[in-house]
Amino acid sequence: MGTSRTGKTMASIQIASFSPTVSGKEVVVKLDDIYPKIKTHLTHSDPFQLLIATILSAQSTDVQVNKVTPKLFQRFPDAKSMSIARISDLERLVRSTGFYHVKARRIREISKQIMVRFEGKVPDNMEALLSLKGVGRKTANIVLSAGYGKIEGIAVDTHVFRLSRRIGLTAQKTPEKIEADLMKITPKDLWPRLSTLLIFHGRQICSARSPKCLQCVLNSKCHYFKNLKRMNPAG
Repeated sequence: MGTSRTGKTMASIQIASFSPTVSGKEVVVKLDDIYPKIKTHLTHSDPFQLLIATILSAQSTDVQVNKVTPKLFQRFPDAKSMSIARISDLERLVRSTGFYHVKARRIREISKQIMVRFEGKVPDNMEALLSLKGVGRKTANIVLSAGYGKIEGIAVDTHVFRLSRRIGLTAQKTPEKIEADLMKITPKDLWPRLSTLLIFHGRQICSARSPKCLQCVLNSKCHYFKNLKRMNPAG
């Protein structure tokens, strides 16, 4: 018990004294010219389709989701049609995105909630979006930012989570706390772009297993790269 409390105390002290190696604005400035000026890779025509595509992207890729959604939205383009869709039809259409049993039920249930509680329109505020079962802050931030042009937070997906900690933007260990830290060190108007750029960078350069550190424009500020050089000064 004593050891556990001591460990937690030390961890708290380390996080409390943590100082970011770079600001969110600096990250945006360095990466902005490298990657496309788009809000999201997910193909959609309105906030509802963006919401459904974002849900389907969990444990999948945007590329795979974009292969699935044209046929899905051709059959069920809005909350009304999707709310009464047969589960078997939805499962067949979203199967290749993985976890299709769960996803089919989730997108139908969310469509029903939108019909019953919001008259068929995806809500445009954080509180209402989070009230939809299965919608978390990451999904809500994407819908608000790319669907409505509203900025209420920073979408923290697996790439943003990994890169934020690796670069040295935060020492936190949960998406919610990482989001809070990123919001503190980044001007509000840059919140959506920071998330998008970290996602691009995580895919192209800063991969989970084999980051291309020597090609990275952030390496002079990166906590991970500095540690690599310290351990291997001749490298």
